[in-house]
Amino acid sequence: MLHQPNAEFTPPLLKTEHPSYRPFVIPLVSLVVLASGALILFLFNPAQSGFYPFCIFHRITGLHCPGCGCLRAIHQLLHGDIAAAFHYNALLILSFPLLLAQAVRIGIAKMSHQPARARISPAWIWAALAVLILFGILRNLPFPAFAWLAP
Repeated sequence: MLHQPNAEFTPPLLKTEHPSYRPFVIPLVSLVVLASGALILFLFNPAQSGFYPFCIFHRITGLHCPGCGCLRAIHQLLHGDIAAAFHYNALLILSFPLLLAQAVRIGIAKMSHQPARARISPAWIWAALAVLILFGILRNLPFPAFAWLAP
């Protein structure tokens, strides 16, 4: 007699039931990675340590990209020097409240078991891209009025 496969049988290794710890793995790993990165940035000044990555755009062109100075800004921010952090990358420092608000909104949605989607309209994405490009241009202009934007 031939054995007919049961359509309802699922092998034990292929079950879709998730263990109770599973929803916490990604946030926990993310938190550990973020805290480790913050500790490294806190302990080692990017302006003095040679193991941090360099900006390829700056190395090739000699111009400052919109991200130039971010590591130094975060280092200063972790040490509580907001003015120095603002000097290194003003756009990053000004964007932190927006990023924090988005993170809190997603966290609240996750905790209340609702879908946590980043609802950003295309208009906001285009506006952010325009601000990023404008910041990159202004920080490279040779006029004293914009010299404070360069790291």
